Amino acid sequence: MTKPIYVLNGPNLNLLGSREPEIYGKTTLADIEKMVADRAVTLGLETDFRQTNSEGELVTWIQEAREGSAGLILNAAAYSHTSIAIFDALSALDVPIMEVHLSNIFKREEFRHHSYVSPIAQGVICGLGAQGYELALDAIRGRLD
Repeated sequence: MTKPIYVLNGPNLNLLGSREPEIYGKTTLADIEKMVADRAVTLGLETDFRQTNSEGELVTWIQEAREGSAGLILNAAAYSHTSIAIFDALSALDVPIMEVHLSNIFKREEFRHHSYVSPIAQGVICGLGAQGYELALDAIRGRLD
């Protein structure tokens, strides 16, 4: 059995669809999970989709991805801009990593312009809404081929 692609989501993404829809859209996290699962099937992949509001839990999942995944899609949300612990955990991975943000972080507040994830990721997708997850999955598939 092939290892799944981990799709890890950080704080407040459980509120998608109702939290600031003018920024994040009306698509829920459950909608995104279904989109990702459907795309994975067409690409011959499996996914393990998770969300947490806890930085420590996110770090634990990233560490788990070292042995348990074939690749990682990460929307660390606000932790992207603050977490050296996530940077360190990602640094220990030897699988393709794609960073995803629903909004264009460079059109937002200055503090969002820096990401601790970006220097580790093979690619960064921002500003394309839920479609960014599908594009990240396509990119990982390409790196696994």
